[in-house]
Amino acid sequence: MFYSASFLDGTLVGPSNCSYQQRSGLALGTQHYPYSPNQPGFPSTVLHPGETYQKTTIFELSVHPGEAPKP
Repeated sequence: MFYSASFLDGTLVGPSNCSYQQRSGLALGTQHYPYSPNQPGFPSTVLHPGETYQKTTIFELSVHPGEAPKP
């Protein structure tokens, strides 16, 4: 899931006294199959009492040498 903070309008101020503008941040969130509880063919998302759920997600970002950032 990708969230782009489109609702920000500059009224929220962060710890460095900088206002957060529209799309000034992003969040990458992991999730199970969307709509799983309503799709019989999808893996179950049910967690029963006493069971533990644990997943690890690794985001690897890189810049290729010699490439200038695109505006």
